Amino acid sequence: MRLTFLGTRAYIDIAKRGHQRHSAAMLEHRGARVMIDCGEDWRGRVCDLKPDAIILTHAHPDHAFGLKDGAPCPVYATQVTWDYIDDFPIAERRTVTERRPVEFRGIVFEAFGVEHSTRCPAVGYRITTGGEVLFYVPDVAYIHERAAALDDVALYVGDGATLERPLIRKADDHLVGHAPVRQQLTWCATEGVPSAIFTHCGKDVVGHDGRKVAGTLRALANARGVSARFAHDGMEVDLD
Repeated sequence: MRLTFLGTRAYIDIAKRGHQRHSAAMLEHRGARVMIDCGEDWRGRVCDLKPDAIILTHAHPDHAFGLKDGAPCPVYATQVTWDYIDDFPIAERRTVTERRPVEFRGIVFEAFGVEHSTRCPAVGYRITTGGEVLFYVPDVAYIHERAAALDDVALYVGDGATLERPLIRKADDHLVGHAPVRQQLTWCATEGVPSAIFTHCGKDVVGHDGRKVAGTLRALANARGVSARFAHDGMEVDLD
């Protein structure tokens, strides 16, 4: 299984080399290509990527609006996401239900509910190919059923919107926003996840010196016994 980070930038007004496009990834396994999320700056470029399927975590513009003109393949999303993008001309729609795995050409996706937005509820995906398991959650304030989501996970791909300061508020008994990288590393340590990569990079990462930020991440990760790094556009990771 190969994971390529197509884009790693959050919905922010700055960009730099390595963080140009909205967070999206391509998962490849035995010839199958599944794109995870498709933000608005991928609009008009989706066909060039030649995905066999697309799966969405939620309906925010930087994760779904690249599909405003439709999709060249089946698209998988939760019903609440479909309700939000109902007017997009997507011909092949597949509905994902939390904790009910779906399989596409040997890749199994299991959605777990996460706290992030009340307007566009999000999920993270536990992704399995054979014996390899990763968890992909680019926007998250809190993971429901976290122990089950991260059980036996080799790689956690998480939310890099903020490094140490929480960007979270409460709304109608829900958490809205982004858990800091520091908190997500603690989740990994608690659940025994050995390695983490952070995408959806915010101003804490994109707007500061890369070497200094990477050093801070290493220190936070080492203190918790986890290996961690930031993703960058075009980065490839082999999990086989």
